[in-house]
Amino acid sequence: MNAARSNLTVLALAALVSFAIDQASKFYITHGLGLDLYQIYPVIDGILTFTHTRNYGINFGWFQMPQGDPRPQYALIALSVVVSIALAVWAARRWRDAPFSVAVGMVIGGALGNAIDRFRIGAVTDFLNVTCCGINNPYAFNIADVAIFAGVALLFLRTSGDEKRTVRE
Repeated sequence: MNAARSNLTVLALAALVSFAIDQASKFYITHGLGLDLYQIYPVIDGILTFTHTRNYGINFGWFQMPQGDPRPQYALIALSVVVSIALAVWAARRWRDAPFSVAVGMVIGGALGNAIDRFRIGAVTDFLNVTCCGINNPYAFNIADVAIFAGVALLFLRTSGDEKRTVRE
């Protein structure tokens, strides 16, 4: 198996795993724990709480969309799909190594996990609320958000300094 095909496999697996863990965790919150909307389940007192919410906007509830109009949600679904395709094309042209492929896969899996929520229920299911050190965090997020942020951070680490390397080569 050549390196590009191997990296594509790693990317696809990372996307699939990120997507599957996200969807399984949301299923667990709504069906396994049976948390109703806005119901709270303390996990680690003062640090981690499961708080079942729906996000009609983007990250951290910014730019909340009207709940009765599906067009903004469809626009966000389309944006997720377009970004995922663009990332896959970009990655195919710039393969580096397995961590690079994992990072791109995590972003794609997270984006598609949230897109599926928007398609199925018209909003993203959020449930993780982390609070620490006496600071009350009003925001909830999900595994897809974690995958996106971790993937972007790893991509930044894997691609930073590319210009310097190119100049020296």
